[in-house]
This record gives sequence, structure tokens and C-alpha cells, in this order.
Amino acid sequence: MTPTISRRRVLTGGAAAVGAALALDLRTLEAAPFRYCLNTGLLRGYELGVVEQAEIAGRAGYDGIEPWIADLERFVASGGSPDELRRRIADLGLTVESAIGFAEWIAEDPAQRAAGLEQARRDMELVSRIGGTRIAAPPAGAVRGPGLDLDAIADRYRALLEAGREIGVVPQLEVWGFARNLSRLSESTYVAIESGHPDACLLPDVYHLYKGGSGFEGLRQLSPHALQVFHLNDYPAIPREQIADKDRVLPGEGIAPLARILETLRDNGCSPVLSLELFNEGYWNRLDAATLAARGLESMKATTAALVG
Repeated sequence: MTPTISRRRVLTGGAAAVGAALALDLRTLEAAPFRYCLNTGLLRGYELGVVEQAEIAGRAGYDGIEPWIADLERFVASGGSPDELRRRIADLGLTVESAIGFAEWIAEDPAQRAAGLEQARRDMELVSRIGGTRIAAPPAGAVRGPGLDLDAIADRYRALLEAGREIGVVPQLEVWGFARNLSRLSESTYVAIESGHPDACLLPDVYHLYKGGSGFEGLRQLSPHALQVFHLNDYPAIPREQIADKDRVLPGEGIAPLARILETLRDNGCSPVLSLELFNEGYWNRLDAATLAARGLESMKATTAALVG
């Protein structure tokens, strides 16, 4: 994307006007390097199919979607074709930036872990069929119970990454603030590094970083490769020990230091896709799905617009 200045403007406005316009355009590009994605969990309370979810995202003006595997499976089970869904998503001007699945690839029990890895393969194959190249890899299967050895988790993550490379989909190690394992950014970063795999990357979330007690300064240590998708949301003034998934709110409606978080990413050279993920019944009870999706996009753009200046 290159700033454009017409010949007429050069002749009539003079060098000063051209310089000011160029500086403004470049500043805008520098300050807002993000694309916007709808995590379809935002619409979960409306019980819509994945096609309807994509249509709402497309009409609202999002760049991409992040569907849930359960919705994709229901679509296929009802006779839908993943290849046709891929075409419909593309026709809406959308990309599939990631997907949300809960395969238990991390589990301590070998049989459970093997079954989880097979589930992850099926999930990634489905994501690939609809045009996606990334999937969330949360610590499902190790949310409760004992703390696992991080080096063992790194080995398991590497196995997951190898499966993903065969399929063409990258599993992003997701930080879950409420989990017994991988609740902190530091743990997840260690696992990604120790996996020793070139595709290793993270999937942070504003709420989960707060819930797990990581804070946000650690994001300064991450490269553009490590941050390809970032879950954007906000949270109210509830102590992190008490706050829950359902309490997330739209960006700008809580107390999270969103401008500082995004400035950190930008200043680090990161421009991840911002995927709006929250599940708040209050919105579902007050707004229709299209209105909520549009309002969500407006809230993200308002947040990134605050970086200009």
C-alpha cells in the first residue's frame, strides 16, 4: 500500500501541502498496521451456522473470520461441502485467519494424547479444506490436574507442529489464563522456543494475559513470526482471581490498556491479525447478531485509531 498524491494536488497545493499529506498517510500506515477478524464465538449465543456467521462478518466489513471447529463439523454433518464453504468465504472477501479447536494434544496420558493428536489432524485437515492456514492450540486436556513438565509439553507441541506441517496448517500455542498449564505468557514462550520447530508461534489474548497474571510487558520479547494472530477484547474491573470468560467486553468498554498493548506490538514490528473473541450474554440479550458484529468491528478500529498521533 503506497500513499498516492495527484499531480493536480502537487501543482496547486505546493510542496508543503504534499509533505503534510505524505507524512499523514505514512503515519496512518505506521500506526494502524492491523487487519480485523471476527472470531465467530462472538456470535455463539445466536446459534447461527458457519455460513450465516461468515455472511455477517462480510457485511460488517471484517477482513477475515476465525471459525470454531464444532461449527464446521456441524456444517459438514448436515451435508455441507468444505470446498463450497471455502468459495463462499472467499466470495465474501474474507480470509480464514485461524480456527478454534480443543484437541487434547497436550494430555499426560499417552492414549488420551494420541487420540488428541489424531483429533488435531482431523481439525487441521478441515481448516485446510476451507482455506485456513492456522489453528489455535490451547492446553485442552491439561486445564486441571498437575502441572506438567514444560520440556515434555515442548516435545508434544513439536509433534503437533509436525502434523500441522504435513497438512499445511500451523498450530498456534494458545495462552489460557485459567488453566493449570500454559496459563502464563512466559510458560508458553518457553515451550515454543524449546519445541525447536520453525513454525512455533503463540496465540495471546488480552483477557487471558490478565487472567493468568502475565501482564503485557512480556509482549515486547516477541517477534512478528511469534505473533501472527492476537485475540483482542477488553475486561471490566474485576479481580483476575474472580474474572471469567463470560465477563469479557468489547474493546474500549473495559479497563485493559489496549492502546499500550497495541503500541507494544507495533513498536516491536508486529502486525498480527486482530481477532475479536468474547462470549458475553449481555450483548446477545440486547443486540442482534449483525449489530453486535458491526459494533465489534467499530470498537477494534477505534482502538487502533487511537495509535495515530
